[in-house]
Amino acid sequence: MTYRLGVDVGGTFTDLLLFNQEDGSFFRHKTPSTPHDSSEGILNGLGAICEKAQITPADIEFFLH
Repeated sequence: MTYRLGVDVGGTFTDLLLFNQEDGSFFRHKTPSTPHDSSEGILNGLGAICEKAQITPADIEFFLH
């Protein structure tokens, strides 16, 4: 399966939306932003949303920021 991940980094929260391109299903996740290093918040969210969807980050074909 192929997935697309959209990430919106905000001042308070980082929002993630994972879209399954094959069946149209999606997962949402909100995690606290990390202003000192936004990559920490993104990686925290990535782990959580992949766990929800029962996939690995390698299953994500497109990353949209």
